[in-house]
Amino acid sequence: MSLEVDLLLDRRRLKRRLIFWRVLAVLAVVVAMIVALHAAGLKPGGGRVARVTVKGLITEDRKVTEALDKLADDDNVKAVILAVDSPGGSVEGGESLHAAIQRVNEKKPVVTVMGGLAASAGYMISAPTTRIFARESTLTGSIGVLLQTGEASNLLSKVGISTQVIKSGPLKDEPNFFTPLPADAKKMLQGLVDDMYDQFVQIVARGRKLDPEKVRELADGRPYTGRQALALGLVDAIGGEREARAWLDKEKGIATTLPVDDVSPNDLSKWTIGGQLAPLVDGLWKSVISQSLSLDAPWAIWQRPGN
Repeated sequence: MSLEVDLLLDRRRLKRRLIFWRVLAVLAVVVAMIVALHAAGLKPGGGRVARVTVKGLITEDRKVTEALDKLADDDNVKAVILAVDSPGGSVEGGESLHAAIQRVNEKKPVVTVMGGLAASAGYMISAPTTRIFARESTLTGSIGVLLQTGEASNLLSKVGISTQVIKSGPLKDEPNFFTPLPADAKKMLQGLVDDMYDQFVQIVARGRKLDPEKVRELADGRPYTGRQALALGLVDAIGGEREARAWLDKEKGIATTLPVDDVSPNDLSKWTIGGQLAPLVDGLWKSVISQSLSLDAPWAIWQRPGN
């Protein structure tokens, strides 16, 4: 009789152990699934708001546009806050980032929150967003295109250096760091700048739903404070992220209780000193050794007076 009792007790102990390990295995699977969802940018409980920060010089980067396209396709991301603190950057960099932000905005609300500076290409990338918030003291606007070159023929002649160029056409090497800029070359370069300026104006007009002629009146390169920009229709409201979240809640039904996640710098490429200096160093090399302008060199960037 005691043997049967011992067998029953052993069986019960075995069942308890099995139940314990089964429960532990289920919990481990659940935890692993949560970790995997978090790593993939997904979180249970109604989604999230993504914060994308653009700081410093804006240059073209494929990884940035790919990361933004992923946000556009991620159903768990209900809205995007674009935090801009930038003086601008290269024209093609602003154009590509603008296009990527526009693609996101076509699928879900994107609101811009401007920091101390969101000028030139920094304003270009803000234009297609659903709503723009700026501080009263934010410097924004500065709509225009800048192309700079240099010329050192007088210096070279003083040290006895001359250059010889063999080219297929009169404008092939213009602008040339070693010779004065001819009138026809200046006219050609002005045409390039004018065309890119017109593209900038059209981008702002479409994004802000303004008459292109009105934008042209405002787009003489000058910066505006946030308060001035609000009066001119270049921004929608004065405020920061708190006000942006409140607007998303009221107008788009995206609750302020949703978590805000910063998009990883690895996802948004490398907004680093190295990443920004690479094209500048390349441009400087071309300026000194070859020619003073590559075809991707024009900038939409705010410069302080006297710079």
